[in-house]
Amino acid sequence: MNKRVVITGVGVISPIGIGKEAFWSALMEGRCGVDHISSFDASRFDTRIAAEVRDFDPTDYMDRKEVRRNDRFVHFAVAASRMALEDAGFTITPANAEEVGVIIGSGIGGMRTLEEQHRIFLEKGPDRVSPFFVTMMIVNMAAGQVSIQIGAKGPNSAVVTACATGGHAIGDAFRIIQRGEAIAMLAGGAEAAITPLALAAFCSMKAMSRRNDDPKRAVRPFDRERDGFVMGEGAGVVLLEELEHALRRDAHIYAECIGYGTSADAYHITQPDPEGDGAARAMARALRDARIDPSEVDYINAHGTSTPYNDRLETLAIKRVFGDHAYRLAVSSTKSMTGHLLGAAGGVELIACLLSIEHQRIPPTINYEFPDPECDLDYVPNTPRQARVETAMSNAFGFGGHNAVLVVRRFTG
Repeated sequence: MNKRVVITGVGVISPIGIGKEAFWSALMEGRCGVDHISSFDASRFDTRIAAEVRDFDPTDYMDRKEVRRNDRFVHFAVAASRMALEDAGFTITPANAEEVGVIIGSGIGGMRTLEEQHRIFLEKGPDRVSPFFVTMMIVNMAAGQVSIQIGAKGPNSAVVTACATGGHAIGDAFRIIQRGEAIAMLAGGAEAAITPLALAAFCSMKAMSRRNDDPKRAVRPFDRERDGFVMGEGAGVVLLEELEHALRRDAHIYAECIGYGTSADAYHITQPDPEGDGAARAMARALRDARIDPSEVDYINAHGTSTPYNDRLETLAIKRVFGDHAYRLAVSSTKSMTGHLLGAAGGVELIACLLSIEHQRIPPTINYEFPDPECDLDYVPNTPRQARVETAMSNAFGFGGHNAVLVVRRFTG
């Protein structure tokens, strides 16, 4: 029989706030983290805006020497993991270390390091490339460094499924605890890819908004005038824990994780399936895994990227799975405020679901002005909503046709 799994700690680094209190306050205020790029000169790019994390000091969470030897995405991962552990009041000891694991992924990894070291290679030659280049760049180093920093010796791996990464990481950690292979897992995603080369690549794909003169209104999921996503950065990590273990230590429980569904579109490297088939199958599988009826879901934190294809097809997929109930449940996209955190999106957005259950309030989809006939659900436009939220779903869909869906429910004992 599967173990029951609950979430007892959250850690978030986002463009709208560092830490759960700042993050939640910003969501409830409808604050947007998108602005003109400050970390480099973006004047030559078609898109010159992004959702950057500002006022973040990695030395608050890591030794200064270790900060220099790790990429920014790892700094975010370590910080969010420490926050989640502290929030949960969970202590790793020699007695439990082998039963505590880490799964933290990234869609892109150490892009900043890659660009910097390539420049050094071209300008100064191969002998000047850092001996830490590889370990700073590779995606698995977020999970590796977190385990080193906190002493977690249990299952450890990294997920790389583009924008579905955070969802898959948490879902895979959920399964590990269900099977009895760990008592607790830190899981989520981290991303720090707002760099010249990455920005140029996404610009070339014509995937991003070009509302450079109005950055706060650039991300507009499900709105008729949406014209693309805006890059964000940050990390979202949660502590999942076996229920009986959490109860024995009288832990605060945000919610029980009850369902996880995955699928592949098997259609195109960037475009979703034209019928929303992959997304629909992932949602349906998550509901079956949770053993609940679709009518029991109160809120969906949508993938909601603000791209023409995603928002229309995600809406179609929700209607395929939920039928008439699709028009009764609340659907919102917090990307309208955070931008698209790529591999970190699934972790950050599940935390938004957990805090919605905690506070019985639903974050809005800001910048919703012009209804799209093909996007005709309740997107909680522009202002947060007090509402009964017992069960919430988090959608994460990635390039390559990767889909991950999580279902969490308020724990009532």
